[in-house]
Amino acid sequence: FAALLHRETTSSQIGDWLSELEEALPRLTPEQKVVVRETRKDYDRQVKLPPEFVARRTEARSRGYHGWAQAREESDFKRFAPVLKEQLELAIEEATHLGFTENPYDYWIDQFDPGMTSEIIDRLFEELKPDLLPLVERILASPVKPKLDFLKGFPVEKQEAFLTKVVSKLGFDFNRGRIDRSLHPFCGGHGLDTRLTTRFDRDNPLDSLFSSIHETGHGLYEQGLPEEHLGTPLGEAVGMAVHESQSRLWENQVGRSRAFWNYWEPIYRECFGRALGSTSSDELYLAINAVRLNPIRVDSDEVTYNLHILLRFDLEKRLFRGDISVDDLPEAWNEASKKYLGFQPKNDAEGVLQDVHWSSGGFGYFPSYCLGNMLAAQLWLAARQQISNLESSLAKGNFMPLLSWLRDNIHRHGKQYNTWQLTKQVTGAELSPKSLITYLKERYGPLYLSSDE
Repeated sequence: FAALLHRETTSSQIGDWLSELEEALPRLTPEQKVVVRETRKDYDRQVKLPPEFVARRTEARSRGYHGWAQAREESDFKRFAPVLKEQLELAIEEATHLGFTENPYDYWIDQFDPGMTSEIIDRLFEELKPDLLPLVERILASPVKPKLDFLKGFPVEKQEAFLTKVVSKLGFDFNRGRIDRSLHPFCGGHGLDTRLTTRFDRDNPLDSLFSSIHETGHGLYEQGLPEEHLGTPLGEAVGMAVHESQSRLWENQVGRSRAFWNYWEPIYRECFGRALGSTSSDELYLAINAVRLNPIRVDSDEVTYNLHILLRFDLEKRLFRGDISVDDLPEAWNEASKKYLGFQPKNDAEGVLQDVHWSSGGFGYFPSYCLGNMLAAQLWLAARQQISNLESSLAKGNFMPLLSWLRDNIHRHGKQYNTWQLTKQVTGAELSPKSLITYLKERYGPLYLSSDE
């Protein structure tokens, strides 16, 4: 099927149509020019990939996922190594077909975040480290420790009912989408059929709630793309950093805020009063913003999460440069874990095998998460400056001012701008880690650090 799709999308007729449109560019609107530009980029990329390669890559990705799943279950990297070697070879081969012979990793970064390069990301991450690492160290050393033992025995049916109310209140349109259960939360589909999923645990109720808010952020972006342009670049997301900025903003800047819980805590207590018992509002809020070192990226808090991304970006660069081999990866992972997180994973499943991305050739994706966190903080700062009484609106359960602002500044543009351009247009500044550090200090400093820190 992949080979058939490739044959149709690389038809010479499409190339002829694009050439005709390019000759007519002076007569096209700015939006039409975007469609031609982005379609040409996609078409030229597909044309340069041999049909045999496309079929071979697709088969390998299918095998890769199943190979990873089994290796992770057995915590045996050696079982996964041949699969990963094949995926890395295919990734380099694809980049070479597209002319990225000197730095194939940049090809993959551009696939997920147009306009980004490893050099740009390197600079941003190096700017982040001097402030982030000491902040993490001080918070983890704080005598303030959240109580989490009360987060047990939350009925799944009530969890589902509560988060459905939250998702709807945030603005997700259930007439154009739905939420179901799956092994791992995700958002899929498009603006007219947006599928969210979550998972439930009686003894970890915040996981399903915040993963649902996270996926709602993705869903709101998809539903906010111009309906009349769906199927064209004007109806597509910019890239994964911008997508992640939407999910992280709703999950963290909004969902973990005092304002959000001023509105939702009474409703939460009405649902789970027995489980919450005598837990105070401050204890609940601290648990919502708990900071702890966790070996698993997807279970990490927003303060330490970016350390997991720095680790993966470092390893991906070294793999593509040939500085380390696939066989060296478990040892390299453990060393990087000590460097960034301060501990060594207990086994491969807790370390090098924890993520699914590499099993299907998803190299270059991980940086998008940290870039998304930076952009989310930058957008949050801009929104607070431009929307009057934003936090008081959130505290009253009115999330429409923020959603409307995002619709107008992010969603409606589709792919008119790349990540770099869009950030500067909306916030007036280039993408930077400064807002993220400011936000983390404002949110977590009062909770964990004394005033003189």
